Amino acid sequence: MPPLRISIVTPSFNQAKFLEQTIRSVLDQSFPAAEYFVMDGGSNDPSLEIIKKYSDRLSGWVSEKDNGQAEAINKGMLRCSGDIIAWINSDDYYLPGAFQQAVKAFEENPETGLVYGNVLSVDGNGTPINLQKFPDYNLADLMCFKIISQPAVFMRRFVLEKAGLINPELHYLLDHQLWLRMAASAPIVHIPFTLAAARYHADAKNVSQTAGFGIEAFQIISWMKHDPGLAAIFSKNERKITGGAHRLNAYYLVEGGQYKAAITAYWQAFKNAPASIKKDWHRIIYSAFALLGLKSIRQLYMKARGRFRRYQ
Repeated sequence: MPPLRISIVTPSFNQAKFLEQTIRSVLDQSFPAAEYFVMDGGSNDPSLEIIKKYSDRLSGWVSEKDNGQAEAINKGMLRCSGDIIAWINSDDYYLPGAFQQAVKAFEENPETGLVYGNVLSVDGNGTPINLQKFPDYNLADLMCFKIISQPAVFMRRFVLEKAGLINPELHYLLDHQLWLRMAASAPIVHIPFTLAAARYHADAKNVSQTAGFGIEAFQIISWMKHDPGLAAIFSKNERKITGGAHRLNAYYLVEGGQYKAAITAYWQAFKNAPASIKKDWHRIIYSAFALLGLKSIRQLYMKARGRFRRYQ
């Protein structure tokens, strides 16, 4: 039986500062990708020069105006013919051995539609700031907004095709909604390896546009409530799911410095699903002190956790 083939897509727009490292992280894998597409949104920085530098090693690329990340990824995935598909954003990068570990996981779990690993968080200079280690999640966990980190996700193509491409109306939780649709069709598997690095910098959405995550969480709740594949599970777990959405909203409100709104969101999470906020006690205390203007607490908190830790 021939080995599984991997297709990778990189969406990009004005990320010349990071793009070359992203491209090299794909091209330098010991288990090579069968296809690699770079979908640039018409950048006006040196991105095009970087893409052209590696064009002879790419399966294809474009540089044209699009309607954002979702459209760019979808355009790339429609070109893919590999057994396994993934995308890596142009400010993130794969770690050595990532493709080999993903392929092995799919080979050992033939019924699996999606595998995900752990992710190293780095700052804008590439300095490690946190290791995101994830447990084994199932569909019900994802419905409660237990988040997996997109750079370390690999998908089986026929399950992706069954679930459909990314919803272009979403901009913050577009990946999570796709995982939900895929997990409703086939099992998901966590592998205990660090497969990728996620970069936190001032222009990243999870740093500069934090309020959008909670808004989309509740849009996804409305969708789950009526989706034929999820409605029955939703009705049995509505309070836990709602609590999870409020907790996610609170997490990002804290990241955005909206402490009063964050405490309100945490209270809503507690009312719906008390256990959902158990691990966030330090963020709740921090938010309360921040509201009182105790900036020294903020400094200690940031030193202890790192400013840009992604929601888990």
